Amino acid sequence: MARVRGKSCIQPVTWYLTALLCLAAACSTRQAGPAAPAPVLAPMGYAVQVGAFSQPGNALRFCSRLQDRGIPAYYFKHPSGLYKVRFGDYGSRADAEMRAQAARARGLIEDYWIVGPHAPAGTSPAAARLAIRRTAGEFLGLPYEWGSASGGSYDCSGLCMAVYRLNGLALPRTAAEQYAAGRAVSRQNLLPGDLVFFTGTRGRISHVGIYMGRDRFIHAPSPGKVIRYDSLSAGYFSRRFAGARTYLD
Repeated sequence: MARVRGKSCIQPVTWYLTALLCLAAACSTRQAGPAAPAPVLAPMGYAVQVGAFSQPGNALRFCSRLQDRGIPAYYFKHPSGLYKVRFGDYGSRADAEMRAQAARARGLIEDYWIVGPHAPAGTSPAAARLAIRRTAGEFLGLPYEWGSASGGSYDCSGLCMAVYRLNGLALPRTAAEQYAAGRAVSRQNLLPGDLVFFTGTRGRISHVGIYMGRDRFIHAPSPGKVIRYDSLSAGYFSRRFAGARTYLD
């Protein structure tokens, strides 16, 4: 074997090959880029659908009765023009059927339908945003109340939960849970379908709405008022703005 000044020439060759391998690995890592974020919300499972009301007030009272008995129900305007009620997020049809039968045995519901899972709100983030925006718009002008057990007040987070669940996404129930579940997004980067949050007198998350674009959001404001648009730039909401969350991309 050839030698240079008493040392084997294999040493500089080995070092050179090792350096090339390290450089190739570093370049590969940079080119790969960050991994795609995991989905924020799980898809909805099976739900139980009950009732068909011509007046939203009747659907609301039916929801309140179920909620007061521990069943987290929500109502919505069906494409038929009637107002219907849903509850549950069950992992199997058999589980949903069992819960529905138990509610019927208690005299809380009569006829019911099991609603199966569907693809969450379209096939892309853009389609999901459009679907959520459309669903939220159908609640404009309607009362929204989370049962007399919660003090009889209109419930903002219940509205957001209903809109998302109707589009196949299992958004949590409370505003604080919804805030914790999403990814932070700046006010400048808001897109329709994102949720906007506000603080109360104690600095905690106390209110939430669905951003609709052009500085406007839909929310259930307070007792005695219906679901409506408001502006993020309005005095109260501008002062209380706590941040926004996205669940769609």
